[in-house]
Amino acid sequence: MERRLVVAVAFFLFKIVASSKEWNLSRRSPSQNEGLCAQLIQPSGYPCTEHTVETKDGYLLALQRVSSPRKKDGKVKPYGPPILLQHGLFQAGDSWFLNSVEQSLGFILADSGFDVWVANVRGTHWSHGHTTFSKKDKEFWDWSWQELALYDLSEMITYVYKTTSSKIFYVGHSQGTIMALAAFTQPDIVDMVEAAALLCPISYLGHISSQFVLRLVSTHLDQMLKAMGIHQLNFRSDFSVHVVDSICNDMDCSDLLNAITGKNCCFNNSRVDFYLQYEPHPSSLKNLNHLFQMIRKGKFAMYDYGLLGNLKKYGVFKPPTFDTANIPKSLPLWMGYGGNDALADVTDVKHILKDLNSKPELLYLDSYGHLDFIWSVKAKEDVYNDMIRFFGSSGFWGKSTSF
Repeated sequence: MERRLVVAVAFFLFKIVASSKEWNLSRRSPSQNEGLCAQLIQPSGYPCTEHTVETKDGYLLALQRVSSPRKKDGKVKPYGPPILLQHGLFQAGDSWFLNSVEQSLGFILADSGFDVWVANVRGTHWSHGHTTFSKKDKEFWDWSWQELALYDLSEMITYVYKTTSSKIFYVGHSQGTIMALAAFTQPDIVDMVEAAALLCPISYLGHISSQFVLRLVSTHLDQMLKAMGIHQLNFRSDFSVHVVDSICNDMDCSDLLNAITGKNCCFNNSRVDFYLQYEPHPSSLKNLNHLFQMIRKGKFAMYDYGLLGNLKKYGVFKPPTFDTANIPKSLPLWMGYGGNDALADVTDVKHILKDLNSKPELLYLDSYGHLDFIWSVKAKEDVYNDMIRFFGSSGFWGKSTSF
C-alpha cells in the first residue's frame, strides 16, 4: 500500500511540474569551459594547477593544487606540507574560495605555507565525467557517499600522497566528514593521513533538527523521485526548483537557508549572489536516499539495498556498518562544531566521540551554524587559527618546512 501511495504521489508531482509555466532561473552555473583554477583561484593572484584523478569505477575527478603567491628572498616559496580540502553535499572545491582572500580557508592555508589540494567529487561541475558513461546515463548517478568515501576520497588521497611523497593533512566539511570517517576505517587509506580536521562532523543523523530536511524525509521525497526514474539532483534545474517550491507551500521557507542548515550567526549575506554563481552543484538521488536512511535508521552504515539486494551486494541481509572504533588512536583528530547547526547536531557529534577510541581536540562555538564554518566572516579568528595550530602541533610541521 505504501509503495502504491509513493508512486501515486510521485505521478501527481510529475504532472504538476510537467504542466507548470517556464521557471526562470536568474543564476548561472559555473563555466565548464574553464577549470576552477582559471575561473576563481588564479584571478586572486594564487598559483594553481589542474590535475585529473581516475577512480577504480571510471570517474574522472578534478584536483586543484594551490600555493601562495608570496615570495621568500625574491624566490617563490617551496611547497609546504600537503593538505586536502574536501567539500560538503551540493558543493565543490570552489566553496573554500568564495569569501575574500583574507576570509577563505583555501587562501588562508596557502598563505600559511601549506601545499593546498582541492577535491571535487563525481558529478560536480569541475570534475570531468566518466570514462564510459555520460551524465545523461542513469548509470553515471548510481552512487552514494559510500562510493565517494571508498573510491573518490581514496584515489584523491593516494594521488596527493604519491605526488608529494608525504602524508597529508585533511580538512572536511559536512559530507566531507562522513566520507572521512568512513574512509579512515580502512587501513590502506588512513595510513596516508598525518592528521585530520572535521568541520561539522557527521556519522549519525538521528537528532537532525533541520525542519526542511525532516519534511523531505517524512514525505519520502527520495522514494517518490526514485519511482519517477529521477537519478540526478540538480537544484539549478526547473524541476528541482519547483519541487522545493512545492515543499515550501506547506511550511515556512521565508529563510530557506536557515530552514535547511540552522541559523548561521556570521554568514556573509552580501555575497549570496556571488555564492550562487557557483553553488549548488549536482549530486545523485541515491546519495540523498543514503543520507535519509541514516536519519530513518540512526546508523552509520553502507547503503541499504533491501534484504535480497544486501545479500547479493554484501553477503548479509543487513548493510555492514562503518565502525569508527577502527580509526587508529594514532591519527590526530580535531573537530569543530556549533550550537546552531541543524544538520550536525551536538547530540550526534557526542555520539561520534563516544564511538572513537581516540580523544579529538574539540572547538565548540555555541552561536555557529552549519555554513559558518566555511563562510563566516569571522571564521579565521574563530576557527581556522586554532585548526592551523592543531596541525602544527602534530610534529610534522616543523620537520617539513618553516613558516
